[in-house]
Amino acid sequence: MYSNASNFAKGVDDAFLLIIGISVFFLVAITIAIIVFIVKYNRKRNPVATQIHGSTSLEIIWTIIPILLVLLMFYYGWKGFHPMKEKAPANSLIIKTTARMWSWSFQYPNGKVTDSLYLPLGQPVKLELISPDVIHSLYIPSFRLKADIVPGKPDVMWFIPEKEGRYDIFCTEYCGLQHSYMRSSVNVMSDSAYKSWYQDTAQLAETKATGELPGAKGLAVLKKNGCLACHSLDGSKIVGPTYKGFYGKKETVVTGGNERQITADDQYIHSSIYEPNADVVKGYAPGMMISYKDVVTEEEVKQIIEYLKTLK
Repeated sequence: MYSNASNFAKGVDDAFLLIIGISVFFLVAITIAIIVFIVKYNRKRNPVATQIHGSTSLEIIWTIIPILLVLLMFYYGWKGFHPMKEKAPANSLIIKTTARMWSWSFQYPNGKVTDSLYLPLGQPVKLELISPDVIHSLYIPSFRLKADIVPGKPDVMWFIPEKEGRYDIFCTEYCGLQHSYMRSSVNVMSDSAYKSWYQDTAQLAETKATGELPGAKGLAVLKKNGCLACHSLDGSKIVGPTYKGFYGKKETVVTGGNERQITADDQYIHSSIYEPNADVVKGYAPGMMISYKDVVTEEEVKQIIEYLKTLK
């Protein structure tokens, strides 16, 4: 309670505490009343039932009081929810937020893309929410914020982070087999720390994340786009074929309903990224992957290929 991690947290917590308080009060009051009535009006003390006639005053009281309580709870709920739907401040930091099976990606005004959300303390943030595949839902518990992301219906979420720290992000709309693994984080930093991180180059960020290993840039591209949620690196079968030993392998694919043999070379991998349902490896369901033609550049495809060559 009262994390105060965002500007909306207090309003949500106030409404929650009020509803819980009213519920607990009536739970205790009704329980006590039941016990008193059981003891006072049991058969030994009242062998003959007493007929009680209705009371207009009592009926008015137990109608008006619940109405007032419901209106009170509605008011506090509306008071906490309404500011979330107001227009984001003009000086908001705009971040393009993409939810896909089964990962998050966040693109900043300078073009930098990360799989975790990095924010400056105290600055309004506007998330532009899109999904290229199925319905997802962005939920940041500590910020008391949640928004559904529907394909073809872009939406926005705005808030002001008010405490430094790391906070969890979940998808709360069941979106397929790896839904429970669709987790990320919000990292709120001081203004100076954020400016230093923001001005850092994407290439430097990749180097820090993956080191100078062969094909490191390709691995960074795969991680950034959530590819490892569906394709393993150790040979295990998930949603799609494993990357281990895939390059150069002979595979049976289904093309237009017909089976044929192919070699997983540069051309096939390029086609699989841009037209994933044209030649589906036998044993795997079609339609599980969308085209990344507008997401992954030609240069990044080459980097991915170079990395796959290292996974013998």
